[in-house]
Amino acid sequence: MTAHSIAGLVLAGGRARRMGGADKALLTVGGRSMLAAVIAALDLPMMAISANGDPARFDGFGLPVLPDGMFADQGPLAGILAGLEWAAGLGLSALLTAPCDTPLLPAGLADRLWPPPCGVSSGGRLHHLVASWPVFCASELRAALSGPGSRSVGRFAERIGMRYAEFPAEPVDPFANVNTPEDLARVRFSDSPG
Repeated sequence: MTAHSIAGLVLAGGRARRMGGADKALLTVGGRSMLAAVIAALDLPMMAISANGDPARFDGFGLPVLPDGMFADQGPLAGILAGLEWAAGLGLSALLTAPCDTPLLPAGLADRLWPPPCGVSSGGRLHHLVASWPVFCASELRAALSGPGSRSVGRFAERIGMRYAEFPAEPVDPFANVNTPEDLARVRFSDSPG
C-alpha cells in the first residue's frame, strides 16, 4: 500500500499578491478552508504544511509547518525540498505535494500517482505541483537551488523524468487554482450543491 511509504505536503508558501495578500490557505470553500480541503483530499497518515511566516496561524491543523529555510524566496521548489528532507527523515520513500489553492482535488492521489515521480494533467495542462516525488531526488534539488539557473518546477520535474497521470477536466477541473477573487468565486460556485 503506497500510503505507508509516502508523506503529504500542502504547499502554502505563496505570497497571494493577486488575492490582496490574503492567506489563501485559510480562505473558505464549501464551509471549510482550502487548506482543510486539500489535507482531506490527500488523506495520508503523515502530513505537513510548507509555509513561511508565523507558523502559529496553522496551529488548528495539528501538522508540522516546514519553512523554506536557506532557500526562502526561491519559489515552490524550496518548499518541495523541505518536504522531501522531512519525509526522508521519517524513513519514507516519497512525497505527495499539492498547493493549498486547489480545493477541488480528487481523492486517491497517492495511489494514482504511484510510483513517483508522477504529476497530473487535465484539460491539456500539466500541473507540476500536484505530484509525487521520490525522496532520493532531494540532493539533486538541493544542488539545483544552491546554484544559478532556473527555479522552474516544470523544468526540474522534466529533469527527474516525471510522468503524468491524465484526469478529466469536465465538468470541473479538479486542479483549478485559486489565484484571484474571481477564481475563488468560480470554485465556490462549482463546489456548491446542485
